[in-house]
Amino acid sequence: METLGLLPHSNLCITSRNFQNEQSRKLNQNKCGLNFSKPSALKLKQSYHKSKFQVRADGGDDPAQQMKEMAAARKRWENLIREEKVKVLTPREAGYAIQLTNKTLLDVRPSIEHKKAWVKGSSWVPIFDVENNLDVGTISKKIMNFTMGGWWSGVPTLSYDNEFVSKVEEKFPKDTDLIVACQKGLRSLAACEQLYNAGYRNLFWIQGGLEAAEEEDLEREGPQPFKFAGIGGVSEFLGWTDQQRAAAAKEGWGYRLVFSARLVGLFLVADALYIGSQQLGIFKK
Repeated sequence: METLGLLPHSNLCITSRNFQNEQSRKLNQNKCGLNFSKPSALKLKQSYHKSKFQVRADGGDDPAQQMKEMAAARKRWENLIREEKVKVLTPREAGYAIQLTNKTLLDVRPSIEHKKAWVKGSSWVPIFDVENNLDVGTISKKIMNFTMGGWWSGVPTLSYDNEFVSKVEEKFPKDTDLIVACQKGLRSLAACEQLYNAGYRNLFWIQGGLEAAEEEDLEREGPQPFKFAGIGGVSEFLGWTDQQRAAAAKEGWGYRLVFSARLVGLFLVADALYIGSQQLGIFKK
């Protein structure tokens, strides 16, 4: 699953072997008779935020307590999948379902990711969004997030929206078929847990999130590919993210030269600043 966004941690894995056959059978019962493929092992990337369901994103408090809470959340999410309370779709299967059965895609990503790329016709209700408060506590979190890697990854400080479920309820009745998606898969599964507890029973989760989608899987709107919606910071500027390296391997040297030029420019700027500071020191003497 996805960064709840956020600062990257270790990977979590959920194996779905015990329910693959049954899940495939149930998915085939939809009104268009889609024959969805069986889900592979679910790989969930951990990045999280403190909320009432014990998912954390700002990296505060005791790390041991964070690990304990994340382990508890993992067990709950495993049960959601194993007991088929939430059904698993690949991005391609989700695209078929949206086109052929008019299922609704609920995008729960923060605004910083959603504004880069979104699925045409989707509904956006973020479960976490960028923290914009300027109180002392929030500023402290922002500084910590920046120094702990935010400057490199571009991941902002996020906060849980306590009105997330009520906002979804305003848009969709409890019997709506909802395909829930985020960037990498973690926050959307957390959203599925909240929605299931609120009474939604027709929930589908996109395995791997929108980042796992190929361009032909889902009809995209927005200025960037789905795979680039979750990157940022200095790493994006220099083209040193996994997503950009994969794109460079396909696009060839023309794509790589753009980022090579940026790196050279960065060194030149740093060199100019250093020389300027040296000259300023001489003048002061």
